[in-house]
Amino acid sequence: MPLDASYVFCRRLSRRAHSSFCASFWLLPREKRRAMHALYAFMRHTDDLGDDRAPPERRRLWLERWRALLKRALAGQLDEIHAAPRRPSGDPVDDGGPLLPALADAVRRFGIPAAHLYAVIDGQEMDLAGVRYETFAQLADYCQRVASAVGLACIRIWGIRSDAALEPARDCGMAFQLTNILRDLREDAERGRIYLPQEDLRQCGYSAEDLARGVVDDRFRRLMALEIERAGRLYRAAAELGPQLHRDGRPIFGMMCDIYQQLLEAIRTGVDDVLVRRIRLSRWQKWRIASRWLLFPPPESRSS
Repeated sequence: MPLDASYVFCRRLSRRAHSSFCASFWLLPREKRRAMHALYAFMRHTDDLGDDRAPPERRRLWLERWRALLKRALAGQLDEIHAAPRRPSGDPVDDGGPLLPALADAVRRFGIPAAHLYAVIDGQEMDLAGVRYETFAQLADYCQRVASAVGLACIRIWGIRSDAALEPARDCGMAFQLTNILRDLREDAERGRIYLPQEDLRQCGYSAEDLARGVVDDRFRRLMALEIERAGRLYRAAAELGPQLHRDGRPIFGMMCDIYQQLLEAIRTGVDDVLVRRIRLSRWQKWRIASRWLLFPPPESRSS
């Protein structure tokens, strides 16, 4: 597929997701915006392969094939990929083929380490093994793969001033992922996925069975307070990333942090409803945050 057509494919795939993350891309200059669409399209397709309702064995095979296609694309073997015959109908891996030229171009242009892309696939494979984490350190390892790796890839596109950006970018990804986990507790429990550390559940006297039954009581509130405080600490550490970004990368980072922190606050104030409905920000709240970062971008520092 021609490169421009591949970027168009990525943009359309991103827009179909209706994600707050994608809505922030227009804060970036054109070349960086295109690269973000390519990166997001890869993340979205990888996530879809891992979250499909097909049996785990089949999804594992899909992810293995997707990893192989990614490796070939990054090695410049795109012509071989497009020349290969498509698999029988119903195999979704090939549906991601059109995004690979744009992704490979973005990786080359912005120096995105390939390890971050492979880490995202690793994280999806972890989900296939069953989701139970005994400690927060184990959960953190998962979050590093599915979320921090995304942040570390994004900051290469946004532009960083030094390697001092790396650690707060990891913290930012962790904070976002923990917020997502708290928001999606009910949906994940319905799929047999309990991401919160078992040691935290025991500390609060709550259980996976309570979560599956949707029990909301003081034990649940203590558990949520524990995790919300942990996410808050990660957001405070992630704030160090802003000054380490190039000027045109700061608004998108600021917008995303504001959205996710306000979502975390909505979870905190609506904690009794977390297992009843999906907590979300309104479109108006998101647009108000976006307008702030568009109209009042952070001042340019002398070292930008």
